[in-house]
Amino acid sequence: MNKELHENEKLLEDLLKTEPHKFPVKGSLIKLGITKKQGVYLIYNPKDKIVHVGRTQRGKFGLRQRLNNHLYGQSSFVINYLNGDGGKLRARYKFKLIIIKDERKRALLEAFAIGKLCPIHLGLGLGMER
Repeated sequence: MNKELHENEKLLEDLLKTEPHKFPVKGSLIKLGITKKQGVYLIYNPKDKIVHVGRTQRGKFGLRQRLNNHLYGQSSFVINYLNGDGGKLRARYKFKLIIIKDERKRALLEAFAIGKLCPIHLGLGLGMER
């Protein structure tokens, strides 16, 4: 088996086993305890279905910044799936995350997770237009 494929299977297994976090209630940002490091994350809807798989690419504040972007409608996921209302995530949706330092490993894990988990929303990298 391809070494990278085996590694992605293990990383996805680890990600799925992580503890879920709730998006914060109105008026709050993602907890300061959520890492500023780069990684991959899953977003679950209130019925615990995976609706989005994402990764950080270059944000200075990593996973915390990217998840807060979703809360404030600064993502194609929120624009297309939640009609631009990131507030719908608050206190109802959950997320899981895993820290991945290496850029290639993050990209591969995101792609692998999308293929295996078939999330409802699939970002196409076309920016934030509809």
